[in-house]
Amino acid sequence: MDKIRIVGGAPLNGVIPISGAKNAALPLMIGSLLTKETLTLENMPLLADVTQLERILGNHGVDFSISGKRRGETENAGRTVHFTAREIVDTTAPYELVSRMRASFWVFAPLLARMGECRVSLPGGCAIGTRPVDLLLMALEKLGAKIDIENGYVVGSARNGLVGGDITFDKVTVGGTHVALMAASLARGTTVLRNAAREPEIVDLADCLTKMGARISGAGTSTIEIEGVTSLSGARHTVMPDRIEAGTYAMAVAMTGGDVLLAGARADLFQAAVDALVAAGVKVTETNEGLRVSRNGSGLAAVDVTTAPFPDFPTDLQAQFMALMTRAKGVSRITETIFENRFMHVQELARLGAHIRLDGDTAIVTGADHLEGAPVMATDLRASVSLVIAALAARGETTINRVYHLDRGFERLEKKLSDCGAQIERISGHG
Repeated sequence: MDKIRIVGGAPLNGVIPISGAKNAALPLMIGSLLTKETLTLENMPLLADVTQLERILGNHGVDFSISGKRRGETENAGRTVHFTAREIVDTTAPYELVSRMRASFWVFAPLLARMGECRVSLPGGCAIGTRPVDLLLMALEKLGAKIDIENGYVVGSARNGLVGGDITFDKVTVGGTHVALMAASLARGTTVLRNAAREPEIVDLADCLTKMGARISGAGTSTIEIEGVTSLSGARHTVMPDRIEAGTYAMAVAMTGGDVLLAGARADLFQAAVDALVAAGVKVTETNEGLRVSRNGSGLAAVDVTTAPFPDFPTDLQAQFMALMTRAKGVSRITETIFENRFMHVQELARLGAHIRLDGDTAIVTGADHLEGAPVMATDLRASVSLVIAALAARGETTINRVYHLDRGFERLEKKLSDCGAQIERISGHG
């Protein structure tokens, strides 16, 4: 398995291009199942999860082609991918494909809406908690679907098509909101989603579906109304910039010092995290090209954060912010309210010299004078990148094992960081 080797201590200076958002790209790709026509997605990131979902969609009959780069385009411009689901050849999503990536379970909604039937494997476990699918299935039942669970598969049928309904989520669910948006777009009549997720990725999906002919109002608020249509057409849509990647690199600059332009980043997509960085003493400036993040030699101040659904502090930046707080002056409290088991990076950060004590769903971080390089192990995507941030500021050399997690969510991480002066390299392993 590949490892990443980092020698800490170098400040970051330069430009880091922000890729298209993974968490927007995946539901947009799944939305291609809703139409016979071609859906063209621009600014697609090149990530392991995207490649895996292309395989899953191919299993259902989706053809995809990648546009070549135009002359004058840099390698940092995202790919343009065309998805065409002219006919659905298989309405079953097998365990061996779904088990590798939870988001692939969402194919349930467009298959059911378009074909009136589907059979999708339950996704299985996940390193950061249970993430149940019951809210997704409840939403589809409210649209008239009949749902059974047989031998580890969820079997859905709506022989006469889905019918609009009133769906109230008892807790905010991004997956449930994505699924309901897709299914309701082809349901007869009007659907109202209450307590819907407000994440920017929801807005991105709604914008794309609207271009395809869906009638959606209220995306980005907690009440979304969808007036069903009989069919959707193809469209062309640009994937939004990745707010989690932007936040991650902003924290890396804050950790090491330096001055970096995050090209294409937008503060409004992760304002709560930007506010936390500013409170810690980091300078964040919006420009026409993106966000400029800088920190001179002054120290970091301790800041308390609590994760919560958008627009509050994102759970997907919690590990990275904790890494940053290991070097802050004073004591910070980081509370995780979204996922259980999301503190698995704590013991690995401790190997680098971090002082962190857990108290239920809160991590109490006492800033250390310095961190020391050490061999560490990545446990999940966000945990692994928090170790990168810590290693960039640690004395000496850190080796991060199991970096395949990183490839799921960060495009060309080593190149983006090394282009700004980080001493970072990937060591290819075998077996």
